[in-house]
Amino acid sequence: MTPQERWNAKFSTPDYVFGESPNAYLQSMAGHLQPGATLALADGEGRNSVWLAQQGLEVDAFDFSPVAVDKARKLAQKNQVDVHFSCSSWEQFDWQPARYANVVGVFFQFVDPAARAQLFSKMDQTLQPGGILLIQGYGKAQLQYNTGGPGVLENLYDEDLLRAAFADYEVLDSRTYTEDEQEGAGHSGMSALVGWVGRKRTTYFA
Repeated sequence: MTPQERWNAKFSTPDYVFGESPNAYLQSMAGHLQPGATLALADGEGRNSVWLAQQGLEVDAFDFSPVAVDKARKLAQKNQVDVHFSCSSWEQFDWQPARYANVVGVFFQFVDPAARAQLFSKMDQTLQPGGILLIQGYGKAQLQYNTGGPGVLENLYDEDLLRAAFADYEVLDSRTYTEDEQEGAGHSGMSALVGWVGRKRTTYFA
């Protein structure tokens, strides 16, 4: 079974696997988001992109699972908001340079370190100078819990990894913490988490 087939099977339920409410860290960091075009990558069934649209943002979102994207469209319709959804892998997505005021990535830890470096680079390139990058993921201590995540140590985060990957950013929030996650059946129970918010600098000095 391919990864896409596995995720399609996971999402093939009437319920929203990760719930219909937005990620708690994203919600708590809303004050940092800038007006303007916003990208929610690997957005699954749409809970985060729909919430972002409810905040008055112009939102693009993509996921490689057509089953998830169909459910995301239905969630947007239910909540009477417009989100531009596309069914795409991260490799095939149209990463337009300096397109977005905000780039939001929540639990997209499906790539190994080499591919992650490429993905992080694309996220940086598509963010406008002065724009906001928000990342939420599982920390390395998540392996002691069985409550979600890839279950592969090298795919998990720590704060140093994110600071190094986005070394030129002004860090607005960086934290490692545990929390009782209740985000549908997919993320349920005590979890080791990392949250990171940075602002892309507008000027650089040699």
